[in-house]
Amino acid sequence: MDKVDGSQLSGFCNESQAFVLNLPLFISRRVNASHKFSFTAMIYRIATASIALGLATMVITMLILLGFQETIQDKIYSFSAHLQVRKLTFSSSYESQPVSTQSDFYQSWRSIESLHHVQEYIYKPGLLKHNKEVYGIVLKGVGQSYDSSRITPYLKEGRFIRVDTSGYSTEVVISTKIARIMQIALHDEIMVFFIQKPVRFRKLKVVGIYETGMEDFDTRQLFCDIALVRRLNGWEEEQAGGFEVFVDSKGKIDELQQTVNDAVDADLYSRKSSDVYVQVFDWLQLLRQNVMIFLIIILVVACFNMVSILFILIMERTPMIGMLKALGSTNGQIRSIFRYNGMLIILRGMAWGNLISIGFGLIQYYFQIIPLDAENYYMEYVPIAWNIPAILGMNVLIFVVTYAILIIPTMIISRIQPIKSIRFD
Repeated sequence: MDKVDGSQLSGFCNESQAFVLNLPLFISRRVNASHKFSFTAMIYRIATASIALGLATMVITMLILLGFQETIQDKIYSFSAHLQVRKLTFSSSYESQPVSTQSDFYQSWRSIESLHHVQEYIYKPGLLKHNKEVYGIVLKGVGQSYDSSRITPYLKEGRFIRVDTSGYSTEVVISTKIARIMQIALHDEIMVFFIQKPVRFRKLKVVGIYETGMEDFDTRQLFCDIALVRRLNGWEEEQAGGFEVFVDSKGKIDELQQTVNDAVDADLYSRKSSDVYVQVFDWLQLLRQNVMIFLIIILVVACFNMVSILFILIMERTPMIGMLKALGSTNGQIRSIFRYNGMLIILRGMAWGNLISIGFGLIQYYFQIIPLDAENYYMEYVPIAWNIPAILGMNVLIFVVTYAILIIPTMIISRIQPIKSIRFD
């Protein structure tokens, strides 16, 4: 007798164990191994590609949506904070009303949990004059407490202003749009006129040029020393136009707004930047709803493809189903064979889908190969925001839904009769 090789014996024992413990899984593996170059193999590849493209599209869409939301929100919050505390007034003018930096809230804001930073500011409207051209602007006076690190990423040229502690600085930062309209270059001197009694003007030096892509900032806002605006308004050193409040988490803004309202003086109130720029946040919400509808459509298409593919596989394997029934297999066991096949297709498709989506995300994140029109989209390229829970959620969603939908095609197995199916051609 021929000697039995140890590895062959081990493989036979393992397969025998699989056969005894899980007959449907054992048959499913054999079926998969038997049609690598057949028509069924092509059907498997089509099904795998369908799942891969569906998952990749869903993940990429979610990463881009989150990128849009985070990029635009970060721009708004960097330039106007999460909350703004100002004087309670019915005026809609850009001219600020004075509040005291000696107020209890400003002096003790660090005692309020989840507040990250608070800084004072003053708005002052004026007219910018350069090369015989005049342009309406709003100066934003900022002091030593101002967190300029939030503005630095948006500087295209130069630097942010330096605050003069002994007097006031004549440095100013303008936007690329204003610089282009008024033909202003870095280090140029500009004249700003202020309509008040008496009319005043100041000669300022451009030390930085920023760009956000957002009209609300780029078309009007300039940064200058808060001491300069105080001098123009005739205010005391401890007076400001309001306070900008940054919170630790964007999810706590609503809760902390009420806390801040309770902490400020009776003649002050806080408002959210999402209320000030409501049109932008409404646009983001509408975009999110559209993306959700798009993702649902993709999921439905992926499920329809899986059902169609499994129907084809069942029809092709009808003689095998009849033979298994004739040998005593139950409908539940035969259904499990095709569910295992479906699960294998789903897992392979998900692996390829994750590879495609994460690969695309990395390329776009580091190289920005897909540009955008900043005039319409507030940014120069398609943004990517990495969110591991969102990626895992998409994977779990597509696996659970597509696997659950496999119940539909396997229901026809109970209708297949052994005699007719064995003769099926």
